Amino acid sequence: MTTWTALTTLRDKAEAEALGLALENMEPEPTGVGVFEVEDGSGTWEVGGYFTDKPDLAGLALLEAMHGARPFAVSKLDDVDWVAQVRRELTPVPAGRFVVYGSHDRDTIPANKIGLEIEAAMAFGTGHHGTTQGCLLSLDKLLQKGFVARNVADIGAGTAVLAMAAVASMPCRAIASDIDPVATMTARANTVFNGYGADVRCVTAPGFRHPDLIARAPYDLVFANILAGPLKRLAPQIAAHTAPGAIVILSGILRRQGPGVEAMFRAWGFEVVDRRYIDAWVTFTLRRL
Repeated sequence: MTTWTALTTLRDKAEAEALGLALENMEPEPTGVGVFEVEDGSGTWEVGGYFTDKPDLAGLALLEAMHGARPFAVSKLDDVDWVAQVRRELTPVPAGRFVVYGSHDRDTIPANKIGLEIEAAMAFGTGHHGTTQGCLLSLDKLLQKGFVARNVADIGAGTAVLAMAAVASMPCRAIASDIDPVATMTARANTVFNGYGADVRCVTAPGFRHPDLIARAPYDLVFANILAGPLKRLAPQIAAHTAPGAIVILSGILRRQGPGVEAMFRAWGFEVVDRRYIDAWVTFTLRRL
């Protein structure tokens, strides 16, 4: 089946969401519409429509003008088995003692590694992003030094891969939170499938604003793999919900944003004990003073 895509970007979240709704009412009707924040810290939003027939170019031009978007890039895609292609490209990702993999590679994981199975369709948190990999490698380095956590929070958990890595490698319990209820359902399914459903509680919440997150505090290990801006705003909450000596692993931070995030957390009583750079991203390991 032939697929057409129409993609554009704009800087305002509300306008992006409004444009997405407007796309859904186009003729011919799209088979799907997506609105996503571009993960580069620029504040840019991408809006895309997917069509089985060529979209109305005049209608797209009218919508981009109404919502202040850049001109739509319209493309015709070849008939491709996208799931098979993604599976070929998403090979297992080793990160120290951990390996993140899809179901198609289940039989290839070495017995001496901690395997975490995340399906290929679940894009964020598959381990292929430098931020997720950075967090796993940072945890592995702590474990090599004898670190043991008992009470873990994974904020902005996505697939809950970091919470699962924690309970798989330490005698701890974890709570994984995300602002997106779909992500929460995905996380819960992942934890059950991987055998950690009893050890990882999954909730929907912004930051620590959930009764279960508050009740379990203070934490001795916190993951927060989000974006630089939200991380800065979370600094006082993380400080309030961690014990002295607690470890915090932060990522989702572009290299150029690192000094600002580091300064904010220093101001809230943390010291940096490790920095890890992968591609354009930096992952911080901090200790609560």
